[in-house]
Formats: sequence, C-alpha cells, structure tokens
Amino acid sequence: MPKGLTFLPSLALAAVMALPVAAETEPSADTVVARVNGDEITLGHVIATAANLPAQYQQLDDEVLYQFIVEQLIQQQLLGQQQDALSSLNALTLKNEERSLKAVQTVNEITDAEVTDDAIQAAYDAEYAGFEGDDEFDASHILVETEDQAKAIKAQLDDGADFAELAKEMSTGPSGPNGGALGWFGKGMMVPEFEQAVIPLEKGQVSDPVQTQFGWHVIILNDKRKSQAPELAAVRDELAQTVRQDAIQKRIDELTQQGDIERPELSGVTPDVVRQLDLIQE
Repeated sequence: MPKGLTFLPSLALAAVMALPVAAETEPSADTVVARVNGDEITLGHVIATAANLPAQYQQLDDEVLYQFIVEQLIQQQLLGQQQDALSSLNALTLKNEERSLKAVQTVNEITDAEVTDDAIQAAYDAEYAGFEGDDEFDASHILVETEDQAKAIKAQLDDGADFAELAKEMSTGPSGPNGGALGWFGKGMMVPEFEQAVIPLEKGQVSDPVQTQFGWHVIILNDKRKSQAPELAAVRDELAQTVRQDAIQKRIDELTQQGDIERPELSGVTPDVVRQLDLIQE
C-alpha cells in the first residue's frame, strides 16, 4: 500500500456508501470536497489518491471508491492536525519522495519522446537484420530399456520396417502412441546425449542406439530447418523496454557530464552509518 495512506479499520463500507454526495458542480482539481477545521480537501487530492491505490481498491465501484477516499482523507486530516510539524525522519522522507517523483516525471517525458513506433522498428531492424536462425530438428524416437532391444529395433528399421509402427508397438516413452514423434526442438532442449546423436543425422536417417538417463533410444530425423526471426509484435514490449532504458541511461550520462557533482571524502564515516536511524531522530 502506498506510503501515507493507511485505511483505518473503523471505516465500514456500509457507512461509506451512506455518506452524502456533493451537490452537482463543474469539477476541477480545486473543487473542495471537504473542510476539516478549516483545512480544505480538494478533488485533486482525491484523484491523486485514487491514482496511487493498489489494484484491489481499483476494483471498487466508483461511488464507493470516491466516498471511501474522501472519508479516509478526512480521517488523515484530523489525525495530521494533531502535529505541529513533521518529524526529522518524515521530513527527510518527504524530500526523498519529492526527488523521486520529479525523477519519475523526467523519465516519463523521456519515454514519451523516445519510445516511438519508429524507434521500436529501428531497434527491431538492428536486432534481427541478417538474422541467421539456429538449427531446429523434427525427430522421432523409440525408447526401450536395454541396448539389445535397441539394436534389434535398429536392425528391423534397416530391413525396411516402418518407424512409426515400431514406435507404437515397442516404445516405452510417452511419444510412442504418436509414432515416437517429438515435434520441433532446438539445441539445448534435449538431454546432451540425445542432442549429440540428432545433430549429425541427415533427413530420413536413423541413428545407432543412444543411451540417456531415460534408457536406450533409436532416433530418426524427420526434417531440419533454421529458426525464423520473431515477428515484431512478439518482441515489441521487450524492444520498447530496451529503447526506454537506453534513452534514460543516455540522458543520465549527459546530465552527469553536464552536472557539478561533488562527493566529499568523509573521514570517520563508514558504510554502517546507513543503519544509524538515531542520527535523524529527534
């Protein structure tokens, strides 16, 4: 839940829904929705609060959400009026939040300016220009328990037996009922011994028996191809994020070069100071 917003358990939804609705007016950010001992709460405060709520609160009906937030802000104002000023910790936290929000605004401006359709297309072209895909294989196999069984199956295949029919009859693997078909796969998707046996095969060629952790395999290569570059739509979000990150880092580098940044050497200050909360407590 966002800092500064704590939903008080005393508030029941039934009570919220029973609150009066403001008289009809033309809304603006300055429209006053409540006054608490003379301090104004505006529609702008309500909208800003709603924009930062967790997802579960965004599911509420608009009327319920509106009244819920107004009542919450009233309660916060009542409690806040009991303090003359922020503590040192909270004042520093507020300053950090202001710094963070300003940075986010700059990041959003960079994103709006730089993450365009043209920039994403250019990133796609740069990434996949002259794309040469990796080898992909379409293979079938017959899995049995012993080497002797595998050798016997290989002999039958060499004599002209139908691979798919033998797989249905003899294979103990889950692909057996489907004629041993494994479909298309790329490098790294099969155990090393299996992959090493498939790679040198020509289309239609049957391997010698191969042992893996699963048993003994006889493999046939049905086909071989090169993988294709993905469609732009499939990688658009990833490319947009890369364009965004690159643009932000470029701007940070520029500002760092232009800025007057000092990092004084502090004698006696060690890294564990980061946990010394007492330094900022009154």
